[in-house]
Amino acid sequence: MTSSAKKKPSYKTELRELQIQLVKLQRHIIKNNLQLLVIFEGRDAAGKDGVIKRITEHLSPRETRVVALGKPSERDTNSWYFQRYTAHLPSRQEMVLMNRSWYNRAGVEKVMGFCSEKEYKQFMKAVVPFEKMLCDTGIQIIKYYLDISRDEQQSRLAGC
Repeated sequence: MTSSAKKKPSYKTELRELQIQLVKLQRHIIKNNLQLLVIFEGRDAAGKDGVIKRITEHLSPRETRVVALGKPSERDTNSWYFQRYTAHLPSRQEMVLMNRSWYNRAGVEKVMGFCSEKEYKQFMKAVVPFEKMLCDTGIQIIKYYLDISRDEQQSRLAGC
């Protein structure tokens, strides 16, 4: 059998191998006192919840947290924009998976008219220095944007 004719591993086999690597990653984070923030952005029904579920399935809940913030409270809307997110940042030896993040300001809030043009511009000016500050303190940030077509999104939402 040539290498191009090899059988592709099944989804379950590949998922198991990837989950083993995630457990190794978690051990590495703990052993080396690291802080990892993984941000998932994307359209509704793009698969953020499913991806996060598969990632966390075999990880220790003591060193892994999932953050999915709801609608901002009145206090949140009257505070520094990034403040509601800072309480959820990872501490040493911890991985945080964030289902949506401060990028809501540039995406959902801008598109839906939930923030003013001034607030949007303030965010765009502040986001890079904010993330640099996080990285300078030792937080490693990985960002994923999951995308699907509008037709696929409508199909998935209709199936709910």
